[in-house]
Amino acid sequence: METLIETRNLKKYFSSPKGTLHAVDDVNIKINAGHTIGIVGESGCGKSTLGRVLLHLTDSTSGQIFYRGEDITDVPPEKMSALRQKMQIIFQDPYSSVDPRMYIEKLIGEALRNFSKAERQKKTLELMDLVGIPRRLIYSYPHELDGGLRQRVVIARALALDPEFVVCDEPVSALDVSIQAQILNLLNELQRAKNLTYMFITHDLSVVRYVSDEICVMYLGQVIEHCATKELFAHPMHPYTNALLSAVPVPRLSDKPLHREIIHGEVTSPINPPAGCRFVGRCPYASDECAAPQPLAEVTPGHYVACCKAAGVNQ
Repeated sequence: METLIETRNLKKYFSSPKGTLHAVDDVNIKINAGHTIGIVGESGCGKSTLGRVLLHLTDSTSGQIFYRGEDITDVPPEKMSALRQKMQIIFQDPYSSVDPRMYIEKLIGEALRNFSKAERQKKTLELMDLVGIPRRLIYSYPHELDGGLRQRVVIARALALDPEFVVCDEPVSALDVSIQAQILNLLNELQRAKNLTYMFITHDLSVVRYVSDEICVMYLGQVIEHCATKELFAHPMHPYTNALLSAVPVPRLSDKPLHREIIHGEVTSPINPPAGCRFVGRCPYASDECAAPQPLAEVTPGHYVACCKAAGVNQ
Protein backbone atom coordinates (compact mmCIF):
# COMPACT_ATOMS: atom_id res chain seq x y z
CA MET A 1 0.00 0.00 0.00
CA GLU A 2 1.17 3.53 -0.72
CA THR A 3 1.94 5.63 2.35
CA LEU A 4 0.39 9.07 1.97
CA ILE A 5 1.33 10.66 5.31
CA GLU A 6 4.11 9.63 7.70
CA THR A 7 5.48 11.16 10.89
CA ARG A 8 8.81 10.39 12.51
CA ASN A 9 9.41 11.30 16.15
CA LEU A 10 6.94 14.18 15.80
CA LYS A 11 6.73 16.47 18.82
CA LYS A 12 4.78 19.58 19.74
CA TYR A 13 5.54 21.25 23.05
CA PHE A 14 4.00 24.39 24.50
CA SER A 15 5.76 26.60 27.02
CA SER A 16 3.85 27.64 30.13
CA PRO A 17 4.75 29.41 33.38
CA LYS A 18 4.75 26.01 35.10
CA GLY A 19 6.98 24.26 32.57
CA THR A 20 6.80 22.58 29.16
CA LEU A 21 3.52 20.96 28.13
CA HIS A 22 4.10 17.83 26.01
CA ALA A 23 1.01 17.94 23.76
CA VAL A 24 2.41 15.58 21.09
CA ASP A 25 5.42 13.57 22.17
CA ASP A 26 7.44 11.37 19.82
CA VAL A 27 4.59 10.18 17.57
CA ASN A 28 5.37 7.81 14.68
CA ILE A 29 2.48 6.92 12.38
CA LYS A 30 1.91 5.97 8.74
CA ILE A 31 -1.38 6.61 6.95
CA ASN A 32 -2.00 4.61 3.79
CA ALA A 33 -3.68 6.24 0.81
CA GLY A 34 -7.42 5.61 0.66
CA HIS A 35 -7.59 4.42 4.27
CA THR A 36 -8.87 5.87 7.53
CA ILE A 37 -6.79 5.98 10.68
CA GLY A 38 -8.71 6.66 13.88
CA ILE A 39 -7.09 8.68 16.68
CA VAL A 40 -8.82 8.06 20.02
CA GLY A 41 -8.26 9.11 23.60
CA GLU A 42 -9.73 11.29 26.30
CA SER A 43 -9.86 15.09 26.14
CA GLY A 44 -6.44 16.71 26.39
CA CYS A 45 -4.46 13.72 25.08
CA GLY A 46 -3.16 15.60 22.02
CA LYS A 47 -5.46 14.25 19.27
CA SER A 48 -6.47 17.59 17.77
CA THR A 49 -2.98 19.04 18.16
CA LEU A 50 -1.58 16.12 16.17
CA GLY A 51 -4.04 16.78 13.34
CA ARG A 52 -3.27 20.49 13.29
CA VAL A 53 0.50 19.87 13.27
CA LEU A 54 0.17 17.53 10.26
CA LEU A 55 -1.57 20.31 8.33
CA HIS A 56 0.88 23.00 9.53
CA LEU A 57 -1.90 24.90 11.24
CA THR A 58 0.38 24.57 14.27
CA ASP A 59 4.16 24.35 13.88
CA SER A 60 5.90 21.25 15.20
CA THR A 61 8.63 21.46 17.82
CA SER A 62 10.75 18.69 16.32
CA GLY A 63 10.47 15.53 14.23
CA GLN A 64 9.50 15.09 10.60
CA ILE A 65 6.33 15.01 8.49
CA PHE A 66 6.36 13.29 5.09
CA TYR A 67 3.75 13.62 2.34
CA ARG A 68 4.08 11.03 -0.45
CA GLY A 69 7.65 10.43 0.70
CA GLU A 70 8.62 14.12 0.61
CA ASP A 71 9.71 15.85 3.81
CA ILE A 72 7.28 18.75 4.32
CA THR A 73 8.31 19.61 7.89
CA ASP A 74 9.83 22.99 7.03
CA VAL A 75 8.55 23.80 3.54
CA PRO A 76 8.44 27.47 2.51
CA PRO A 77 5.04 29.25 2.68
CA GLU A 78 4.49 29.30 -1.11
CA LYS A 79 4.97 25.53 -1.35
CA MET A 80 2.79 24.93 1.71
CA SER A 81 0.05 26.98 0.05
CA ALA A 82 0.04 24.53 -2.88
CA LEU A 83 0.10 21.55 -0.51
CA ARG A 84 -2.93 22.86 1.38
CA GLN A 85 -5.04 22.13 -1.68
CA LYS A 86 -4.34 18.44 -1.04
CA MET A 87 -4.68 18.55 2.77
CA GLN A 88 -7.86 19.83 4.41
CA ILE A 89 -9.66 19.71 7.76
CA ILE A 90 -13.26 19.32 8.92
CA PHE A 91 -13.57 21.10 12.24
CA GLN A 92 -15.47 19.80 15.25
CA ASP A 93 -18.08 22.53 15.66
CA PRO A 94 -20.21 23.35 12.59
CA TYR A 95 -21.57 26.39 14.45
CA SER A 96 -18.29 28.23 15.03
CA SER A 97 -16.35 27.06 11.95
CA VAL A 98 -18.48 29.01 9.47
CA ASP A 99 -18.95 32.78 9.11
CA PRO A 100 -22.54 33.59 10.17
CA ARG A 101 -22.61 36.57 7.78
CA MET A 102 -21.99 34.48 4.67
CA TYR A 103 -24.59 32.42 2.84
CA ILE A 104 -23.90 28.90 1.58
CA GLU A 105 -22.73 29.86 -1.90
CA LYS A 106 -20.02 32.10 -0.44
CA LEU A 107 -19.08 29.68 2.35
CA ILE A 108 -18.46 26.79 -0.03
CA GLY A 109 -17.06 28.97 -2.80
CA GLU A 110 -14.62 30.70 -0.45
CA ALA A 111 -11.81 28.40 -1.64
CA LEU A 112 -12.70 28.95 -5.32
CA ARG A 113 -11.62 32.58 -5.61
CA ASN A 114 -9.51 31.90 -8.71
CA PHE A 115 -12.55 30.62 -10.60
CA SER A 116 -14.82 32.88 -12.64
CA LYS A 117 -18.19 33.71 -11.09
CA ALA A 118 -20.02 31.25 -13.36
CA GLU A 119 -17.49 28.47 -12.73
CA ARG A 120 -17.59 29.13 -8.99
CA GLN A 121 -21.37 28.82 -8.83
CA LYS A 122 -21.35 25.68 -10.98
CA LYS A 123 -18.71 24.04 -8.76
CA THR A 124 -20.61 25.10 -5.63
CA LEU A 125 -23.82 23.50 -6.88
CA GLU A 126 -21.90 20.31 -7.72
CA LEU A 127 -20.47 20.21 -4.20
CA MET A 128 -23.90 20.80 -2.69
CA ASP A 129 -25.25 17.86 -4.69
CA LEU A 130 -22.27 15.75 -3.63
CA VAL A 131 -22.85 16.23 0.11
CA GLY A 132 -26.64 16.26 -0.01
CA ILE A 133 -27.53 19.94 0.45
CA PRO A 134 -30.70 20.93 -1.47
CA ARG A 135 -29.92 23.52 -4.14
CA ARG A 136 -32.77 25.73 -2.94
CA LEU A 137 -30.65 26.53 0.15
CA ILE A 138 -27.81 28.11 -1.81
CA TYR A 139 -28.61 31.58 -0.47
CA SER A 140 -29.40 30.45 3.08
CA TYR A 141 -27.35 31.61 6.06
CA PRO A 142 -25.87 29.23 8.69
CA HIS A 143 -28.47 30.17 11.34
CA GLU A 144 -31.21 28.97 8.97
CA LEU A 145 -29.75 25.43 8.84
CA ASP A 146 -29.78 22.58 11.34
CA GLY A 147 -26.54 21.07 12.66
CA GLY A 148 -26.41 18.31 10.07
CA LEU A 149 -26.76 20.69 7.12
CA ARG A 150 -24.18 23.03 8.63
CA GLN A 151 -21.72 20.16 8.90
CA ARG A 152 -22.43 19.23 5.27
CA VAL A 153 -21.49 22.81 4.33
CA VAL A 154 -18.20 22.40 6.21
CA ILE A 155 -17.53 19.08 4.44
CA ALA A 156 -18.33 20.59 1.02
CA ARG A 157 -15.96 23.48 1.71
CA ALA A 158 -13.19 21.04 2.70
CA LEU A 159 -13.67 19.12 -0.58
CA ALA A 160 -13.81 22.21 -2.82
CA LEU A 161 -10.22 21.85 -4.06
CA ASP A 162 -10.32 18.04 -4.40
CA PRO A 163 -7.96 17.16 -1.52
CA GLU A 164 -6.36 13.75 -0.99
CA PHE A 165 -6.04 13.90 2.80
CA VAL A 166 -8.69 15.17 5.22
CA VAL A 167 -8.37 15.52 8.99
CA CYS A 168 -11.81 14.94 10.52
CA ASP A 169 -11.56 16.55 13.96
CA GLU A 170 -14.51 15.09 15.91
CA PRO A 171 -16.87 15.99 13.03
CA VAL A 172 -19.99 14.46 14.61
CA SER A 173 -19.53 15.12 18.34
CA ALA A 174 -21.68 18.27 18.25
CA LEU A 175 -24.56 16.54 16.41
CA ASP A 176 -27.58 14.48 17.49
CA VAL A 177 -27.12 10.72 17.25
CA SER A 178 -29.46 10.33 14.26
CA ILE A 179 -27.59 13.09 12.39
CA GLN A 180 -24.24 11.54 13.34
CA ALA A 181 -25.11 8.39 11.39
CA GLN A 182 -25.99 10.42 8.29
CA ILE A 183 -22.68 12.34 8.38
CA LEU A 184 -20.62 9.18 8.99
CA ASN A 185 -22.32 7.44 6.07
CA LEU A 186 -21.68 10.51 3.91
CA LEU A 187 -17.97 10.53 4.82
CA ASN A 188 -17.71 6.83 3.94
CA GLU A 189 -19.44 7.38 0.59
CA LEU A 190 -17.18 10.32 -0.25
CA GLN A 191 -14.10 8.30 0.62
CA ARG A 192 -15.10 5.53 -1.76
CA ALA A 193 -16.07 7.95 -4.53
CA LYS A 194 -12.96 10.14 -4.31
CA ASN A 195 -10.39 7.74 -2.79
CA LEU A 196 -9.93 10.09 0.17
CA THR A 197 -7.56 9.41 3.06
CA TYR A 198 -8.88 10.32 6.51
CA MET A 199 -7.44 10.93 9.92
CA PHE A 200 -10.54 10.58 12.09
CA ILE A 201 -10.14 12.14 15.54
CA THR A 202 -12.71 11.21 18.16
CA HIS A 203 -13.26 10.14 21.75
CA ASP A 204 -16.20 7.92 20.75
CA LEU A 205 -15.07 4.31 20.31
CA SER A 206 -18.32 3.28 18.64
CA VAL A 207 -17.79 5.90 15.96
CA VAL A 208 -14.14 5.04 15.34
CA ARG A 209 -14.99 1.34 15.08
CA TYR A 210 -17.44 2.12 12.29
CA VAL A 211 -15.22 4.36 10.16
CA SER A 212 -11.60 3.31 10.73
CA ASP A 213 -9.31 0.74 9.13
CA GLU A 214 -6.80 1.09 11.96
CA ILE A 215 -6.68 2.88 15.29
CA CYS A 216 -4.09 4.74 17.34
CA VAL A 217 -4.88 5.14 21.04
CA MET A 218 -3.28 8.25 22.54
CA TYR A 219 -2.60 9.05 26.17
CA LEU A 220 -0.99 12.32 27.27
CA GLY A 221 0.61 13.06 23.92
CA GLN A 222 1.87 9.57 23.12
CA VAL A 223 0.54 6.73 20.96
CA ILE A 224 0.28 3.79 23.37
CA GLU A 225 -1.42 1.25 21.08
CA HIS A 226 -1.74 0.97 17.31
CA CYS A 227 -3.23 -1.81 15.20
CA ALA A 228 -6.08 -2.74 12.86
CA THR A 229 -9.54 -1.83 14.14
CA LYS A 230 -10.80 -5.42 14.38
CA GLU A 231 -7.66 -6.46 16.23
CA LEU A 232 -7.95 -3.64 18.76
CA PHE A 233 -11.54 -4.49 19.68
CA ALA A 234 -10.83 -8.23 19.79
CA HIS A 235 -7.49 -8.12 21.64
CA PRO A 236 -6.77 -4.82 23.44
CA MET A 237 -3.35 -5.09 25.07
CA HIS A 238 -2.65 -1.80 26.83
CA PRO A 239 -4.35 -1.44 30.26
CA TYR A 240 -5.68 1.98 29.25
CA THR A 241 -7.19 0.66 26.00
CA ASN A 242 -8.72 -2.24 27.92
CA ALA A 243 -10.38 0.18 30.34
CA LEU A 244 -11.67 2.39 27.51
CA LEU A 245 -13.27 -0.55 25.73
CA SER A 246 -14.78 -1.92 28.91
CA ALA A 247 -16.60 1.41 29.41
CA VAL A 248 -18.43 1.16 26.06
CA PRO A 249 -22.16 0.45 26.65
CA VAL A 250 -23.16 -3.02 25.42
CA PRO A 251 -26.83 -4.01 24.83
CA ARG A 252 -27.61 -7.27 26.64
CA LEU A 253 -30.60 -9.45 27.47
CA SER A 254 -29.03 -10.85 30.64
CA ASP A 255 -29.15 -9.01 33.97
CA LYS A 256 -25.82 -10.56 35.01
CA PRO A 257 -23.38 -7.73 35.89
CA LEU A 258 -20.64 -7.06 33.34
CA HIS A 259 -17.02 -6.85 34.43
CA ARG A 260 -15.73 -3.32 34.04
CA GLU A 261 -12.14 -2.12 34.22
CA ILE A 262 -12.25 0.99 36.40
CA ILE A 263 -9.45 3.54 36.07
CA HIS A 264 -8.47 4.92 39.47
CA GLY A 265 -6.07 7.69 40.38
CA GLU A 266 -5.27 11.11 38.99
CA VAL A 267 -4.18 11.87 35.43
CA THR A 268 -0.44 12.57 35.21
CA SER A 269 0.30 16.18 34.32
CA PRO A 270 1.43 16.68 30.70
CA ILE A 271 3.75 19.42 32.01
CA ASN A 272 7.25 18.00 32.46
CA PRO A 273 6.01 14.37 32.55
CA PRO A 274 8.23 11.56 33.90
CA ALA A 275 10.39 9.50 31.53
CA GLY A 276 8.52 6.24 32.20
CA CYS A 277 4.97 5.17 31.41
CA ARG A 278 2.53 8.06 31.81
CA PHE A 279 -0.28 5.73 32.78
CA VAL A 280 1.65 4.19 35.69
CA GLY A 281 -0.19 6.13 38.42
CA ARG A 282 -3.56 4.70 37.29
CA CYS A 283 -2.51 1.25 36.08
CA PRO A 284 -3.54 -1.89 38.04
CA TYR A 285 -0.55 -3.77 36.55
CA ALA A 286 2.11 -1.17 37.46
CA SER A 287 5.49 -2.32 38.77
CA ASP A 288 9.03 -0.97 39.07
CA GLU A 289 9.63 -1.80 35.38
CA CYS A 290 7.13 0.89 34.40
CA ALA A 291 9.43 3.67 35.60
CA ALA A 292 11.58 3.05 32.51
CA PRO A 293 10.58 4.47 29.07
CA GLN A 294 7.96 2.33 27.30
CA PRO A 295 8.57 2.55 23.52
CA LEU A 296 5.91 1.41 21.08
CA ALA A 297 6.85 -2.19 20.21
CA GLU A 298 5.32 -4.91 18.03
CA VAL A 299 3.86 -7.46 20.45
CA THR A 300 2.07 -9.55 17.83
CA PRO A 301 2.21 -9.09 14.01
CA GLY A 302 0.84 -5.62 13.21
CA HIS A 303 -0.09 -4.88 16.84
CA TYR A 304 2.07 -2.23 18.52
CA VAL A 305 1.85 -1.47 22.24
CA ALA A 306 3.81 0.79 24.61
CA CYS A 307 3.61 -1.42 27.70
CA CYS A 308 5.98 -3.99 29.24
CA LYS A 309 2.94 -5.91 30.57
CA ALA A 310 1.05 -5.88 27.26
CA ALA A 311 1.04 -9.61 26.57
CA GLY A 312 -0.70 -10.48 29.85
CA VAL A 313 -3.21 -7.65 30.25
CA ASN A 314 -6.26 -9.22 28.61
CA GLN A 315 -5.68 -12.92 29.20
